[in-house]
Amino acid sequence: MTGIQVVTDFLSALEDLDIDRALTHAAPDIVYQNVPLPPARGLPAVERTLRAMTRYGTGFEARIHNIAENGPTVLTERTDVLEAGPWRAEFWVCGTFEVHDGRITLWRDYFDWTTFLAASAKGLVGAAFAALSPRPKTTTH
Repeated sequence: MTGIQVVTDFLSALEDLDIDRALTHAAPDIVYQNVPLPPARGLPAVERTLRAMTRYGTGFEARIHNIAENGPTVLTERTDVLEAGPWRAEFWVCGTFEVHDGRITLWRDYFDWTTFLAASAKGLVGAAFAALSPRPKTTTH
């Protein structure tokens, strides 16, 4: 399996919110970091982080625009979509993955915090409008 296949399978498992399947692609010494936040080091720490995301989130999508592999390094340009109930945020992410022996040893995502915060605010406004929108009446015959 190529590094690109490992990364796309990993992201696909995350889209399915299947943490167990995603972790089959992770090395025991994996490091995961959303720059500039501190990294999660080791499989137990990364698992805790991912399970927390699924506890609070109801959906995830990784729309890959570009992906390239050079040796063990796989680079992605993508739009990530996070959902929590009616809240939805879409933002640009560049990811660096290191894949050794078919397992991800490094997953580092970079994104613009201003864009993320703007997407989050837009998601809050959308969720508020959804909550305030009148629902169609149902009739019972």
